[in-house]
Amino acid sequence: MLTACGGGGTKVAPVAERIQKSWSAQSVKEGTTPVFTKGGSSTKPGYSNFRLELASGGVARFTDIDGITCTGTWAISSDEKTLALTGLTPPPTGTNGTISFTISSLTDNSLTITRTTASLKTGGTINEYQLVNP
Repeated sequence: MLTACGGGGTKVAPVAERIQKSWSAQSVKEGTTPVFTKGGSSTKPGYSNFRLELASGGVARFTDIDGITCTGTWAISSDEKTLALTGLTPPPTGTNGTISFTISSLTDNSLTITRTTASLKTGGTINEYQLVNP
């Protein structure tokens, strides 16, 4: 006699649904150097203004370390590992209006992403962002 276990587990919503939130920086590394922790002392306090707002319909608002807010669109890759912001206006320095991030982890209220290209605003470093909602 053969028996099988019923799956019965909770189905996880797609990344594109779960990521639709307003995110702020919990901590940031520029390269391998920690430069910001929310509520702590920081060498880069500008990250307290960092925001990544991903709304339904693919609408994105991105506020970087310099406090400038750009608007554009966002999309998740088919393998759910990359977040792309495109058509950003005004275009962030050195980006031609596009910034992509590798998604390392995502929970209901935390998101860890790493920029796929260097940020000219931070001296050409590849930055890792641990974000929280709210």
